[in-house]
Amino acid sequence: MQLDSYKLIKNQMISMRDGIRLATDIYLPTSAEKAWPVIIERTPYNKNAHSRSEINLDGHKISREEMATLFCRQGFVVIFQDCRGRYQSEGEFIKYINEGQDGFDTYTWILQQPWCNGSIGSMGLSYAAHTQMAAACLNPPGLKTMVLDSGGFHNAFRCGARQGGAFELKQATWAFKQAQLSPLAQQSSITKTALSQENIHDWFAKMPWQPGHSPLRHHPEYENYLFEQWQEGFFTDFWKQLGIYAEGYYDTLPDIPVLFMSSWYDAYVPSTLANFNAFKAKDRKAPQRLIMGPWLHGDRNTTYSGNAEFGYQASFDKNVSDNWLTCRLDWFNQHLKEHASTTQKDSVSLFIMGGGSGKRNAEGRIEHGGYWIHSNCWPLTGTSTQQWFLHDNMSLSQAQSSSGALSFQSNPHHPVPTIGGSITSGLPIFAGGAFDQRESAEFFGTDGSNMPLAARADILVFQTEPLKEDLIVAGKVKIKLWVDSDCPDTDFTAKLVDVYPPSEDYPQGYAMNITDGIFRARYHKSWTEASWLEKGQIIQLTIEPFETCNIFKKGHRLRLDIAGSNFPHFDCNPNSGEPEGQARRKQIATNHVHVGGIYASVLEIDVLTNN
Repeated sequence: MQLDSYKLIKNQMISMRDGIRLATDIYLPTSAEKAWPVIIERTPYNKNAHSRSEINLDGHKISREEMATLFCRQGFVVIFQDCRGRYQSEGEFIKYINEGQDGFDTYTWILQQPWCNGSIGSMGLSYAAHTQMAAACLNPPGLKTMVLDSGGFHNAFRCGARQGGAFELKQATWAFKQAQLSPLAQQSSITKTALSQENIHDWFAKMPWQPGHSPLRHHPEYENYLFEQWQEGFFTDFWKQLGIYAEGYYDTLPDIPVLFMSSWYDAYVPSTLANFNAFKAKDRKAPQRLIMGPWLHGDRNTTYSGNAEFGYQASFDKNVSDNWLTCRLDWFNQHLKEHASTTQKDSVSLFIMGGGSGKRNAEGRIEHGGYWIHSNCWPLTGTSTQQWFLHDNMSLSQAQSSSGALSFQSNPHHPVPTIGGSITSGLPIFAGGAFDQRESAEFFGTDGSNMPLAARADILVFQTEPLKEDLIVAGKVKIKLWVDSDCPDTDFTAKLVDVYPPSEDYPQGYAMNITDGIFRARYHKSWTEASWLEKGQIIQLTIEPFETCNIFKKGHRLRLDIAGSNFPHFDCNPNSGEPEGQARRKQIATNHVHVGGIYASVLEIDVLTNN
């Protein structure tokens, strides 16, 4: 590394509109120019630390100094900033809410500096993508392009904090971990020790928590914002705040090129795809780039997700681009330099999962396989919607079914355990990815028996006959259910599963989760007020799992699991109608799913027919 390739201004304290100062590291090129375009990353994860996702395919971990060196040599100023209330920055940390204004104020400050030529680009993963989208909603001066990697809320009420009315408990695991890394915990040995003595596994077994009586009670700053998100069940003005509701600002977004990246087992699939299409909206001219891999959150060079191996072709490096760092450098050179072009076409690269051998590899993972396809739009050209009807004999077919009803119980004292999925930040309690749907001891809340999840009496399992030809699901997945319950409120979950036939490596077959979703029945009429169920009253609701791309191979089965919980991915509904986050009167709900006739419950999938 050439140490003279940049000049570092360490911990520059930049004042926000309210006087709070944010710690900022500024890497200035040492080339002859007097002013340069700027690349900024705003992060809550310590601007001085290595980002866990900055790992090349060969295992090389890229430091921030190495990134800055490369960018500075190419004529860019590089800036890393600690978010408000994190590490070296002042102020109180309230998750997500201050990032729009703080980003805007930071960009304004940058434009006033003599070393800035008036052009700013932003980058970052996860929360550092949320900070970018929040600032972009204010159309800040100087912002010319963004690289949004696995984040950037379109609507946190629908993805990221809540889904289908249920609360995502990754917010609890994230808060607990980050509270231990907070400035208060580093400055107060009592707070740090108190947090370290809490057993998060035991606390999850005692859900729900109560304010002042949770593992976060030692750090009220983190406990307060967590419970505010948890208990705000209706779509109120709280969820329309800048930073968590880009949908409300789509009309004011700048017309700039954006590189979007996410993955099918990421927690921000809907946000990524909605934001991509928003920037492609009518009358917008800037070219957009979308990359969707098969990975977990930010793991772009890990070729497996959970227990499914997608093959060497699944990595970002050497398949989509030489590597992620040079991909971003090329993007910024293209869109921040004077010769920047806006005449390019939109570009979409998607990994279609599936089609592999189904054998067990040396690492013990199923070879699910897959390949990249390229387009200029999402949804893909050539997709159509298929309907697969639920039958009272537990089959799934494209033929209409006769009328009937199937019942299951939802017991909040014994919820259905989470076995993978589109999850991030759940460790050490739960993990995302693709797994054989079994009650393996490695998953929180299982009985450890390794019995198939389908053996549980509280899950309705609908599946097709073995498919006669490959079926490529590429796009939206919706489950329209006609249901009733004997409780005033209850949850319905849906999981799309790729069922492998028996083989030498898997004599019992392999049931691989593809995508899943949830719906809290109290919201079946409106997100802004509760509509309680009456015993025997049949209602319709729609569960919308994350969009996906997967080949269900010939001989496999398409399976749909319906249940009443998916814990600890989502908080467990007490079925009692109590306010969100409360469960002092847990009840067992008897729920019915109606099929056929005027109550034809159906799975709707987007299918690619011209691949």
